[in-house]
Amino acid sequence: MVKTGTPLKFLAVVFLISVFAYSQPSIYVNQIGFDPKSPKIALIEYNSKLPNTSFDIIDISSQKAVFNAAVGSPESIDEWKPRKLFFKADFSSFQTPGNYKITIKIASQTYSSATFSIEENILAKRTISSIVHYYNKQRANTPEELEADKNILLYGSTKKVDVRGGWCDASGDVSKYFSHLAYANFVSPQQTPLVTWSLINTSETISKKLVQWNIKNSLDNEALWGADYMMRCLSDEDYFYMIVFSYFDKNPAARRIVGLHANSVTTDEYQSAFREGAGMAIAALARISQWKKNGEFTSQQYLDGAKRAYAHLLKYNTKYDDDGKENIIDEYCALMGATELWIATNDNFYKEESRKWAHKLENRMTDKGWFKSNDGNRPFWHAADAGLPIVALTRYLKKETDTKERNAATMVIKKALDYNLAVTNNVSNPFGYARQSFLFQGKIKDGFFIPHENETGWWWQGENARLASLSTAAVEGAKVLSFKKNDSNKKSLDLFASQQLSWILGCNPYSVCFMYEFGEKNVPYMHSNYGHGSEKGGISNGVTGKEGNPDGSGIDFKMDVEGNDEWRWTEQWIPHSAWFLQAITATVEP
Repeated sequence: MVKTGTPLKFLAVVFLISVFAYSQPSIYVNQIGFDPKSPKIALIEYNSKLPNTSFDIIDISSQKAVFNAAVGSPESIDEWKPRKLFFKADFSSFQTPGNYKITIKIASQTYSSATFSIEENILAKRTISSIVHYYNKQRANTPEELEADKNILLYGSTKKVDVRGGWCDASGDVSKYFSHLAYANFVSPQQTPLVTWSLINTSETISKKLVQWNIKNSLDNEALWGADYMMRCLSDEDYFYMIVFSYFDKNPAARRIVGLHANSVTTDEYQSAFREGAGMAIAALARISQWKKNGEFTSQQYLDGAKRAYAHLLKYNTKYDDDGKENIIDEYCALMGATELWIATNDNFYKEESRKWAHKLENRMTDKGWFKSNDGNRPFWHAADAGLPIVALTRYLKKETDTKERNAATMVIKKALDYNLAVTNNVSNPFGYARQSFLFQGKIKDGFFIPHENETGWWWQGENARLASLSTAAVEGAKVLSFKKNDSNKKSLDLFASQQLSWILGCNPYSVCFMYEFGEKNVPYMHSNYGHGSEKGGISNGVTGKEGNPDGSGIDFKMDVEGNDEWRWTEQWIPHSAWFLQAITATVEP
């Protein structure tokens, strides 16, 4: 309360100071940087129309302005930040390599962004070695883990097997997963096998650059580590063991090979279906077999293992699917497996199998541009692997030469990419955050984040893997579509791909760079058993819809929650870095 007799001049100053403080802008930008020719967009958040309608790019070394441009028209996202306006700072035309920051002047006060750089192949050059480091540190190779896993019990059995190796799944979870959430049928993510395939893909796709950057050998060794683990998980009966579960117990002897239901209820359903990690495991083993480079198993053993597992699942896959039915996840994962076997063997059997799975996947495309997950009206959405159907088709087209088959797959890729752009841009969306369609309480609706009320009964988390997977799909899909130079669709896909990665790297409403030990603001360190925990190059889950909103609407990000529920936002998870690796690999200029 202001006392009677307080000078009006003083009150005016207090008022102006309070308004000025309230009106400070926020500048959101990718905190690592951009390729010279890539789209480059930052966002300025303010409470009202900006009094200064231009921004500057400041060279860090000289502290001089090297670029000036007008900000974009005001946009809003009332679902996230009511009464806030967002202005795009587009500096795509500025291509000079260097280190920079964005500034804007308001009422004689200058405000600055985080620093960033412009450099050719910047994301790959600066982060791949750290991603490899991250996976190396995630290896389940401490004495306690190796001792427990070399002689581990199958749940509900007296049988013991050797499943040493692999990677701990997350900064707070030292279990090892081919996939989890299998009981939910439509949500299964690809975990250890995806990491392995992603490492292999990068090694082959940008081999010369990796040699130049002196990280090829370490990356290859990490891929072989993953392949060896998958071979140990290949049972004598030719199925893959799905999960080595720690029960979140500090005692390594508690570990078991299990299947999982909700709330960590363990079962003996530990056989992996195509959608439960096996399809991607087959793909990774078949692909790495072509290196003619041995880990603890030989190249021939990798290929033979992939063949055995594929043949087994042709007979038993629906037995391992929890609902006894194959769905879209089986199909795109089986397509990856069959395609890599076709590439590795040139066998007509795998050619026909690849086409069979491609046709099944293509037939799930709807007139609206989204894939059906099932035989009904459930749109395909996925918190981690949303781009994998498109990536599977682009990989298939690396081998397919038949014109009719190529045209069919290409048409589906185009429809899927057109849909991704349309659903993302049909509302005010200055961050360009990839949106999606989903079935909620019997009705199809669009949203930014996955619905929290879903088939799992409990699982929802930040979606950085999903964003990177869609970025990968946009870049790889655009290559297949062979756009002409300066095609507007190509530019739209490039922008879409860039904005997903920029969100992960700091251009988000929380200014958090989710790749650990990069940028100016990270999530807190998270520790786990056996000395594991957050590592440089790991990527946290990220932003979600508002907690308590079953449809995933609103926005939330929490670093410290009573009851330790902050894992939904801050925990590192191996699929995030795997998809990010694929995305930046796809963008590398040869």
